[in-house]
Amino acid sequence: MTEGETARLIVWSNEIRQVHARLRQALTVTHEEVAAGALDMLVFCHGFCTALDGHHKGEDSTLFPAIAAAHPELRPTLRALEQDHSMIAHLLGALRAAADRGSTAEELDQHLEGIAAIMESHFRYEERALLKILETLDLPADPTTVLGPL
Repeated sequence: MTEGETARLIVWSNEIRQVHARLRQALTVTHEEVAAGALDMLVFCHGFCTALDGHHKGEDSTLFPAIAAAHPELRPTLRALEQDHSMIAHLLGALRAAADRGSTAEELDQHLEGIAAIMESHFRYEERALLKILETLDLPADPTTVLGPL
């Protein structure tokens, strides 16, 4: 195996860390814009929702099947992560609906706080459970397809 091949194998663990960091930052910016009463908070809420939802859809459709094929013993973990994705999608839908109906900053902030709590717990669990696997996963795919366009 060449040095370049080794670097490619390790990139999935690095990619997921970077995506999680960007999603955390997007949540922070959305919180700040809502708290400041930004006129375009609808844009921030929808942008954040789209990014997080796209990340989870990419994991469900591409990353998790590749992990399950290479490591069948992780299927229960992957199912738990997919259940988290479903719960987070429901919370994102509620945030989108609140933003669409022009909810107050306080109400939007409550939605964001709930999403933040679940999202952080989910990211930490996912990283603990999968980072070592991702360091060796051979998945020849575009990172934006696998982890979402962020």
